[in-house]
Amino acid sequence: MRLLGAILAGGRSSRFGSDKAEALWRGKPLIEHAADRLRPVTDELILCGRSYAGLRALPDRPEADMGPLGGLNAALHHARAEGFGAVLSLGCDTPDVPAALFDRLLSAAGPVYVARLPVIGHWPAMLAADLDAFLADDRKHSIRAWAERVGAEPIDWPELANINVPADLATLRRGDDLG
Repeated sequence: MRLLGAILAGGRSSRFGSDKAEALWRGKPLIEHAADRLRPVTDELILCGRSYAGLRALPDRPEADMGPLGGLNAALHHARAEGFGAVLSLGCDTPDVPAALFDRLLSAAGPVYVARLPVIGHWPAMLAADLDAFLADDRKHSIRAWAERVGAEPIDWPELANINVPADLATLRRGDDLG
């Protein structure tokens, strides 16, 4: 089965105060760390919700500002159209995901996601139409709600760095200084 890697990066970074995808950690932007994590385990890599040099970009679907589900929807439709069996998704603000987590996600029988960070997940491409229908509803569009609707399995994973505010990045950098 061919696997599409999708970096979800369409957010406005309003809590961060600037473009967090471009924030530096270990000398390079967070978005590049996400790409470096996904490349070894996927057949192709795309970026959803924005453009970035060196990465194939897809606009969120059906439109911008739908949150991470807009990016995931674009990825699922691309995967289905291009013959990929599934999408492995990761937010641009989670720069240090261990390979063992991807192994765990990919070993699941059906859709699966990280309970604390549902933007990290493994989603069969056949779910594209289900996500279209979910996004057409007039309600809050959360990944957890959609995942529950399609029977995705939430998994627990030890603490993962997730950068939402500048203090989160400072904490990650302090960890580097201590290690």
